[in-house]
Amino acid sequence: MREYLLIDGYNVINALPEFKKVSRENLEEARDFLIEQMIEYHSYTGVNVIIVFDAYQVKSAKVKKENVKGIEVVFTKEHQTADTYIEKVVEDLVKNRRNIVKVVTSDWAEQQVVIGSGAVRVTPRELKYELDLIKGKIKNKIDMENRKKSTLSDRIDQKILEALEKWRREEV
Repeated sequence: MREYLLIDGYNVINALPEFKKVSRENLEEARDFLIEQMIEYHSYTGVNVIIVFDAYQVKSAKVKKENVKGIEVVFTKEHQTADTYIEKVVEDLVKNRRNIVKVVTSDWAEQQVVIGSGAVRVTPRELKYELDLIKGKIKNKIDMENRKKSTLSDRIDQKILEALEKWRREEV
């Protein structure tokens, strides 16, 4: 069983306040911020992530795909929306009934098409909730690891440790 999460990139950027705020200053930074968040998501969950950005107004004869630290980032070709690209990918992925396919978009019409195709719709708000949950779990795991490493020998000067070891072996 493989799980896929397809994301309408600009839709998510414009739907979530923290991304939208960044995009007002610099759209490329907002894209990078979303990509970074999804890299962390992929690393933690193992879910195959595909982020699709419209190149609707950009002159490009073909789709541009790149792999960024395990996630696929797609820029559609000229006159192609992220929606049409996502619909085609969903159609291909759901053919294999073992695949779990989820699509993140706030576009109601697109949500209906996605559901009708056999995929699961996820709102940007639900994605944000899941990202926050994962960040909390990662933080807790790091805190636990740091506590485990917090033994007496981790905090004592090396010379004192050596002296204690000699004393333990009665070599003083």
